Amino acid sequence: MPPRGPGWDILKAGRRARGGVPTSRLPGFFKLPPAERAAVVARETGLTKSDLALLAEGPDRERLDPLVENVVGLHPLPFGVATNFTVNGRDRLVPMVVEESSVVAAASHAAKMTRPHGGFKAKAGGAMVSQIALKNVPNAAAARALVAARTTELLAVANAAQPGLARRGGGARFIEVRRVTTERGTLVVVHLHVDTVDAMGANAVNTMAEALAPVLEEMTGGTSLMRILTNLADQRLATAEAVFDKDELGGPDVVERILDAAAFADADPYRATTHNKGIMNGIDAVVVATGNDWRAVEAGAHAYAARFGRYRSLSTFSATPEGHLRGRLTLPMALGIVGGATKAHPTAGLALKILGVESANELAEVAASVGLAQNVAAMRALVSEGIQKGHMRLHAKNFALMAGVPAERLEEVAERLVAEGDVKLSRAEAIWKEMAGR
Repeated sequence: MPPRGPGWDILKAGRRARGGVPTSRLPGFFKLPPAERAAVVARETGLTKSDLALLAEGPDRERLDPLVENVVGLHPLPFGVATNFTVNGRDRLVPMVVEESSVVAAASHAAKMTRPHGGFKAKAGGAMVSQIALKNVPNAAAARALVAARTTELLAVANAAQPGLARRGGGARFIEVRRVTTERGTLVVVHLHVDTVDAMGANAVNTMAEALAPVLEEMTGGTSLMRILTNLADQRLATAEAVFDKDELGGPDVVERILDAAAFADADPYRATTHNKGIMNGIDAVVVATGNDWRAVEAGAHAYAARFGRYRSLSTFSATPEGHLRGRLTLPMALGIVGGATKAHPTAGLALKILGVESANELAEVAASVGLAQNVAAMRALVSEGIQKGHMRLHAKNFALMAGVPAERLEEVAERLVAEGDVKLSRAEAIWKEMAGR
């Protein structure tokens, strides 16, 4: 067990006061050194000594060699834990893997603002969709009618290709047919809707689509062009809602300014792009931590933001009768807790253990909640002190570290950089040279 610093007593006392019940509300957590933070997370989530060793040392290079081609080493990213999250009545410590300063702190701070109002209420679920695109179909209208008439048969073919999915309570559920006109002709596109249960489901739905393609070719007289899932997972959405306390935000004026900022984001694609990037700062960090496909989630989110013909905000906001800020975020969220890197990557498995989620839907609910928290934190900073003040405070530590300042003196150098308003590497080097000389 690592030496216990001054913040440890606060956390230990809090746990005693709670009768040993796990919580995400950990005052003083950020004051602890990394080893002690890890020990607190272990205590709250049941991590073992080997789990702690994995957090400290990372996975073995040979273990990760099968994941991608031509592995020569590892590229570690910071593994942080966001605090203060209550999602659907349960406290969660949220693992986040991200290289950008302020993301974990901002999400934790915004989550704290929701606790007086019950935290986040979230819901996730739905189906993945795979597309079978057929070209040279002689009669598109007749093909549509034929597919509709033989839907039961087609679903049986799809489910026979992935029998294990049906045994776990999932499987192919629905088929629809679209007609897509391109500059090179008309395609008949068959959408296969599949409940993938706790998997992200890409391999399953693609396997089903491959099995359906020859049957559809024979049925329609067309030729299969491709068979692949769509990452616009608009049939598998996650929604998170929360009320953010007006006093924690900074008062009624800040609430009004955030409402103005939200309206700006919804009206202007230039603002909406950065607004939604802030949302994805939080979501991507959870998705990466748990070994899920963050590129797929990003692509789906941005396509969903443009579903009405122009790019808009993914979130909406209003004021409650009491003047608090109410936020709601909805976006596609195709995540899994089985299959892929979620099992093959040991740190991803550890992240899921810390979260304690028992289904892919629970994971999506947490991720959406983190996205909403991150969104509110960013808007609050923008409409009050400005984004740079908070960013510079955190960047000051990075510059101090780059200047060769030892860990025990980082805060001291960073505080001087911020106080002087000159947060840059050259100034950090000068300050440390002066301090070391003394």
